[in-house]
Formats: sequence, structure tokens, C-alpha cells
Amino acid sequence: MMTGIDRLVTRGTFSLDGGTWDVENNVWIIGDDSEVIVIDPAHDADAIVERIAGRRVAGIACTHAHDDHINQAPRLAELVDAPILLHPHDLDLWALTHPNHKPDSELYSGQWLRAGSIDVEVLFTPGHSRGSICLHAPELGRVFTGDTLFQGGPGATGRSFSSFDSIIHSIADTLLPLPPETVVHTGHGSDTSIGAEAPRLGAWIDRGH
Repeated sequence: MMTGIDRLVTRGTFSLDGGTWDVENNVWIIGDDSEVIVIDPAHDADAIVERIAGRRVAGIACTHAHDDHINQAPRLAELVDAPILLHPHDLDLWALTHPNHKPDSELYSGQWLRAGSIDVEVLFTPGHSRGSICLHAPELGRVFTGDTLFQGGPGATGRSFSSFDSIIHSIADTLLPLPPETVVHTGHGSDTSIGAEAPRLGAWIDRGH
């Protein structure tokens, strides 16, 4: 049985606090040839369904509830008959985009999700938003960080529902202890690794502490 990670880049907008910006999002599909988990269903549900290619979807996991990461979650859930998963601390943020549709289940720290033969652990990493999470696949040596950690530093914290101090603590206490060879799959842009980011994050951590 094949296991794999698939990245689909979708394009749309991100809106919050009265502003709107054009964005490209990474939609991640992880699993095997029979079952997958979709991470952050952004902008184009039809393209995501095409990439799923008929496999069962065990869950639609949202790393946080900014609209560009969740705008297609209800439609995708209907198309593939799968539950939407979100940390409860982001329900207020979710309601700004989907006031009439709630997620189906909660994500929580230490929870394990399974997609076919792949096990993924939920890491609670607040800061970019109150309920931000990352998903760690230890057997694959990968972590999906949403907008918590990018190539070059932490995610943005200058908008509502965010905290610079919290994101720095999340990265320092939860992400940097992962093995340095762990590949970091981000919510936007290119991959990096824990080992590559650790030296760059020293100055950020000093500011946060």
C-alpha cells in the first residue's frame, strides 16, 4: 500500500480586520491509496476532490480558521462526506467565515489522527490564532505547520485573534524539540526543516521571552 503526501497550490484571497489580500495556499493531502486526510481546504473544492481521486477522506483538518484556510471546508465536506476538524479556540474566528455551519469535531493537543497507514499527532501551537495547531507525522519525519512556522520565521501576529508571545512559545516549546531533520510543510510557500529554522529563530525567541 502506497503512502504519500501531496501538495495542491490554490489561489484566492485572505480577508480579516477590514483588509483583503491575494494569496496562494498549500492544501496538503496525506494518506495512502485508500484513505487520506485533507489539511486546510482553500479556495477550490473541485480541484481538491480531483486530487483526492476517489479515496476515502477520514477528515478535513484545519490548522486554524483564517478564511483562506477554511473557505472551502463545508463544500468539500459535503462533496466527500467527511468531518471538519478544528481546535475549539478558533470557533469565534471560524464563525466570521461560516456563521451558519459549525465544524463536526474538535482537535486537541495530543490527539492522534489516522489516514490509511499514516498516524498524525495534533500539536497545539497557539499564536497565529488562538486555536492554531500543527500536525506531526513522526514516522514520515514531517510536520504540517499551517501559518505557525515558515521558511524564515514565525507566522504573522499583527491581526485579531493573534499573539506574538504565544507563537514564540509554541515554536520554542513544541516545534523546535522535534528532530532537526523533520521536514516542515507550510501553509504558504516553500518547505523548510526544523534544523534549518532553529538558528534563525534564536532572535525571535529572545524577543518573545
